[in-house]
Amino acid sequence: MSSFHRRTVAARTAATQERNTLTSAGFTPEAVDRVQAEKLIRLWDRLDGSPRYRELPHVTARDFAAAPVTPKQEVKTEPFAFVRDDDILARYYETSGSTGSPTPTPRAVEDGVWNTESVATVWGRTLRPGDRVASLLPSDVAPVGDLVASVAESLDCTFLRCYPFAQGMCDWDRLEELFARFRPEHVFVAPGVLIQWTRMLKQRGRLDAVRESVRTALLLGEVSTAPMRVRLGDLWNCRVLDASYGSTETGTIGASCEHDRMHLLLPAHIAELRDEDGVVHPGVPGNTGELVTTTLNNYARPLLRYATGDIASVTPGDGCPCGLGLPVLTIHGRASDAVSVGGRPISAESVESVVYTVPEVTGYLIQLRSGEQPAARLVLERDVDYTGPAEPVAERVRSRFAEAGVAWTSVVLVNQLPAVTKAGASQKNWKRTNVEWLS
Repeated sequence: MSSFHRRTVAARTAATQERNTLTSAGFTPEAVDRVQAEKLIRLWDRLDGSPRYRELPHVTARDFAAAPVTPKQEVKTEPFAFVRDDDILARYYETSGSTGSPTPTPRAVEDGVWNTESVATVWGRTLRPGDRVASLLPSDVAPVGDLVASVAESLDCTFLRCYPFAQGMCDWDRLEELFARFRPEHVFVAPGVLIQWTRMLKQRGRLDAVRESVRTALLLGEVSTAPMRVRLGDLWNCRVLDASYGSTETGTIGASCEHDRMHLLLPAHIAELRDEDGVVHPGVPGNTGELVTTTLNNYARPLLRYATGDIASVTPGDGCPCGLGLPVLTIHGRASDAVSVGGRPISAESVESVVYTVPEVTGYLIQLRSGEQPAARLVLERDVDYTGPAEPVAERVRSRFAEAGVAWTSVVLVNQLPAVTKAGASQKNWKRTNVEWLS
């Protein structure tokens, strides 16, 4: 038996035991606090193996309250300074580079096992033994494809990988054939990819046949707004969930239950929120700010008070019908993604809360020009089955934004937007793909 195999068995045994204990206790705050305290003790030991952390006074003193925030840019600039040099690495991943250059993110055996069991705790409320699961997510370089596959295996589901951009292996035609034969009940997919495929299936007159077996679409890879999920749910006649939130660096921080509530995975993360003044507060219900996490399940590269760059809010979880009890996490997007239209800040959330409530529209592109003659143009993509005039749709959208105080220089409707606006699967950055700066 290899050392990796022995470590996998040991990690799975410990992670499963933790999951069963917390489930039996109903994830009460007291039970979660005990788990966090025990795992923080073990985290200090792992930080001793990190060149970046081990000599710091607050690490040697085991003083969490004194630990400063670890900037995201520092991890991107010196990724291997944070990787433990006292362990053997099992996997090598990299981030997508959506916020700059890709960041190497190697992982130990335990990273994958603990992250899998943490997520399975919540996804297992949707995925049941024997269910057929299809993943339209990439499996190369990024860990998201492996995560979905591992969770499906942990939950005794039948699993299919079918990323439609896998050159030479799977394309849109093959994907349609696979759905006809495999008949998946649950589909993991990036929102933009699902929108793109929906348009193709409508054009072919095949949407009804392909969606027939699908009961749940679980969205990953991009921030998805509630109006987008409602729209996709109507199109696919199924439940649509914002499946999870996290990053290649941190592992999964939140996962959605069957009621589309993103539950904060507190047994895996000590979550905090940093306000506009740079003050870090506990990530408890009622607080909003930049999400800062301490990764209790990271082994190869443990992170202490890591600033994610994402704006989040936390609300109580005891009101969720699922009964899980863990707080609900809402991600509002990256702080760096906000842009201004006529002096009014907008974000993916604020734009899509309007665009995806308009049935004639399937996507959008924001075109901005600064300088002496600033302009803000909203380009909307016409749905393939809408053949009516463009101006009434554009005027309706323009009026909706005006009510919110956003004044576009012009709003136009086109037949098709560039494919990059629908690139997803952990490859998409909203500001890069849906915002274009004109000269």
